[in-house]
Amino acid sequence: MAIATIVMAATTTMADLSDAEKALFIKLHNDARNAVGVKAKVSWSDAVAAKAREHARTCRTDHIKGPYGENLWWGWQSTAGWVGKPEDAMRYWVGEKPYYDHRSNNCIGGKVCGHYTQVVWSRTTQIGCARVTGCNINGHSNTLIACNYNPPGNVKGERPY
Repeated sequence: MAIATIVMAATTTMADLSDAEKALFIKLHNDARNAVGVKAKVSWSDAVAAKAREHARTCRTDHIKGPYGENLWWGWQSTAGWVGKPEDAMRYWVGEKPYYDHRSNNCIGGKVCGHYTQVVWSRTTQIGCARVTGCNINGHSNTLIACNYNPPGNVKGERPY
C-alpha cells in the first residue's frame, strides 16, 4: 500500500499599510468612538503595529495573548489581486454595535460584540494594524487584518465608555 502525501505551500505576503490606510483606520476608529460620546481619540503607534504584524504573519485566526488588545478580521474574494481594506475590517467590527447593550454591559442574544467594544474602549489611546495576504484559512487564500490596542480594552466588569 502506497501512501501519498501532498504538501500545499501557501505564499503569504505582508502587505504594508499605506499612510492613507493608517489614517483611515484612525478615522474609522475615532468615528465609531465619537458616535457613542467617547471624546478621547486614538492615534497610530508603530510599536503597537509591530505586534499586530507579528500576529498577522502567523495567519492564526485565534487571539494571541500579549500586552495589547486585539481584533482580527479575515476575508477572501475570488477576484484576482483582491486585498482586504481597512473599511472591510472596521465594517465587521463596528457592525457588532447592535449586539452591545450598554445598560447591562453585555452582548445580547448570544451574539459577539467584543470587537466593537474594543474599538470604542475609552481608555485606549493607541492603535496599530497590519495586513497579510495569502493565508490559507478554511481552504481559501485569505487576507488577515490584525489591529492591536494600547491600553487593551474589554476588561471584565468594566464598561467601554
